[in-house]
Amino acid sequence: MMNWTQEVEKRKDELLKDLQNFLQIKSVLDEENATDDAPLGKGVKEALDYLLMLGEKDGFTPKNVGNLAGHLEFGEGDELLGILCHVDVVPEGDGWSEDPYGGEIKDGKIFARGAIDDKGPTMAAYYAMKIVKELKPDFNKRIRMIIGTDEESDWRCVDHYFKNEEMPSMGFAPDADFPIIYAEKGIADYDLVEQTGREGNGSRNHVISFESGRRYNMVPDFAKAVVHLDEDHTKWVQQFEIFMKNDGLKGSYYIENGEVIFEVEGVSAHGMEPDNGKNAGLYLAAFLTELPLDTQAETFFAFTKETFFKDSRGVKLGVSHRDEITGDLTINVGKLRYSHEEGGRLGLNMRYGVDYDMEKAKETLQSIESFTVENFTDSKPHHVSSDDELVQTLKKVYEEQTGERGELITIGGGTYARSLEAGVAFGPLFPGREDIAHQKDEYMYIEDLLKATAIYAQAIYELACKS
Repeated sequence: MMNWTQEVEKRKDELLKDLQNFLQIKSVLDEENATDDAPLGKGVKEALDYLLMLGEKDGFTPKNVGNLAGHLEFGEGDELLGILCHVDVVPEGDGWSEDPYGGEIKDGKIFARGAIDDKGPTMAAYYAMKIVKELKPDFNKRIRMIIGTDEESDWRCVDHYFKNEEMPSMGFAPDADFPIIYAEKGIADYDLVEQTGREGNGSRNHVISFESGRRYNMVPDFAKAVVHLDEDHTKWVQQFEIFMKNDGLKGSYYIENGEVIFEVEGVSAHGMEPDNGKNAGLYLAAFLTELPLDTQAETFFAFTKETFFKDSRGVKLGVSHRDEITGDLTINVGKLRYSHEEGGRLGLNMRYGVDYDMEKAKETLQSIESFTVENFTDSKPHHVSSDDELVQTLKKVYEEQTGERGELITIGGGTYARSLEAGVAFGPLFPGREDIAHQKDEYMYIEDLLKATAIYAQAIYELACKS
């Protein structure tokens, strides 16, 4: 047995130095200053070039694919093993204790934006490839690191790449969790838009505007409604206080220009599991149904409450589903908009299982009375069989390297692995570690970085080298 941990340890100082240089590049999307050579911004292109030049120096065959992606390749054979990584990072945000682009090492951790997502794992995979290459085994596949530059935004990098380059026969993305993510739900975003023009019901109370949420895939933590009440507002603000207290929420109200403004604070969460948060928009919509409103507002907020309030599984919408691989379908109401002039709009994020009939679901959605479906986008579910050679090999490697069971995981989120026809997400976050990707003071444990490198090296060896 090759001692992969020992091989990584021999290269530890070099690995950390290369990673620090990599982390010091501010590779944040910057389309405002884009050029033909840097279509996603100077920093993103600099990070792509850094990895391609490092690979060329170390004897890999590099290729820049339209300045949107690239790859590094070695090995021999007709088949191709792909390792899908990305060099772009989200903006650093505020409140850091360390330089977000310093790559500082302290208390056994390396700190920087991208340390865990995805520059640290990318460098681990790079050194895994380098170790296998330097050991000079006999290959039965070519090994290719595919480098993306737009994973944090619109995935234009992989769209462009696979229009022009070969699809691997199998592969993994070191950009999620260990042990192995072998199934990912489908993700559909769409708007349900209220048709306006209903006759009035005699009420002169109406909602002037309502707004909550900015992203389909996040549970809104704030909602605001501006309401015109053609009656004494005292009893309604008292009712609002009771409503907030009963649901354990924070809310406020005030009078501005003669209108009553209601605000609700909820709890944000990722849209893949709406029940982990409290949707401020849905709570405020539910409260508004207690007011006597004009027909248009009354219909919209009643539909919103009856269909989505405390129902994240699509039961009342008529699209619920569950399968044994990925579990329940979920629906997050990520954006809520209403105005007296334009009516209402609900921005929905649906996460659905591997055997779900989306065409039937679309028919159900399109049949909802007084609503239309707009802006529909759909990323299909991704699933590799648990018996597949790729899954079984990675499971074996993980168990040998860690001494722990290589459990197969399914998620509601989407990873780069779904860009591959036969790919899974494989690390680098170990069970029990806090996920601090996209947060201030992002870091990766040095211990985990080295352990992941050894796991990736053995995985590459066993998947692409002759026994």
